[in-house]
Amino acid sequence: MSSALTDLFPLPIVQAPMAGGVSLPRLAAAVSEAGGLGFLAAGYKTADGMYQEIKQLRGLTGRPFGVNLFMPQPEHAESGAVEVYAQQLAGEAAWYGTELGDPDSGRDDGYDAKLAVLLDNPVPVVSFHFGVPAREALEALRRAGTRTLVTATTAEEALAAEQAGADAVIAQGVEAGGHQGTHRDVPENDGSGIGLLSLVARIRETVGIPVVAAGGIMRGSQIAAVLAAGASAAQLGTAFLATPESGAADPYKRALTDPLFTRTALTRAFSGRPARGLVNRFMREHGPYAPAAYPEVHHLTSPLRKAAAAAGDAQGMALWAGQGHRMVRELPAGRLVEVLAEELAAASTVLSSTTGADGGALGGTDVTGAGR
Repeated sequence: MSSALTDLFPLPIVQAPMAGGVSLPRLAAAVSEAGGLGFLAAGYKTADGMYQEIKQLRGLTGRPFGVNLFMPQPEHAESGAVEVYAQQLAGEAAWYGTELGDPDSGRDDGYDAKLAVLLDNPVPVVSFHFGVPAREALEALRRAGTRTLVTATTAEEALAAEQAGADAVIAQGVEAGGHQGTHRDVPENDGSGIGLLSLVARIRETVGIPVVAAGGIMRGSQIAAVLAAGASAAQLGTAFLATPESGAADPYKRALTDPLFTRTALTRAFSGRPARGLVNRFMREHGPYAPAAYPEVHHLTSPLRKAAAAAGDAQGMALWAGQGHRMVRELPAGRLVEVLAEELAAASTVLSSTTGADGGALGGTDVTGAGR
């Protein structure tokens, strides 16, 4: 791995920060303890809620970990479109016996307050989704001893992150589960995302900072592939959903391998921004009509999603998942990291033998975590 990351975690395995209650402190701790980099998701939490989870995580591990922040969103949604969508969802609210949420509950996700907490109580790594922070914020985090990563879905976004002063970029392929981390939400671009291997190659030719590859990765052999393509590490989210340390609801975990859910798709149905999840009834019925309005639609549908989860109804939940969801393994998170490392070592041995030299694509990279 690049020296910008290798001194933080011995294995090139990053657990993706999954907002909405999935990335619990116990999950991040288990991954970090096993030699990867665990992450907390600060999205949709208050600044104090984030701080309390950081305290809890520090009580579980002394190893490095990360915290992910959502960037504030510009005002671009048409209130009329949101109102029309709310009318369409009235039947869902009646079915689940709840009210729709307030679409005007806030656009910035408490960004400034969370950033202030992270500057007062520095953590090893902070990553950003939905845009690039101001250069001043990245410099302040660097002075505090924090490494910074920014999600990018194009080479142009990666270049913007590098120019702002980010330490590394997360190349998010279109295969990834959950929200696409595009810096600008342009409806005309829906469905035009780039596959991970092509994206990693393009970004590596564009920027000089390390690249973390994210999107559909479920096996150690896939980690070996992205490392060979030039990434310094791989970020996995869906792979950790079925672990006992994950905060995903049981119906969500079961749906990942349930034959009723045959595919994933990008949708705006639940949040107003493109996000990949298992295709269910809610997505089919409402996705075609959902406006480009994030986070208004997220706030609007929040009570519906919570009610569906409480009722154990996976057909009404946001089942965020990447294209490799069928390959999930119900292993403890720490054991899953170990298995991924074993698979990576095996794949790297094969790759090295095919290159015919120690200086091959992965030559010199310690992928086993030996000596940690």
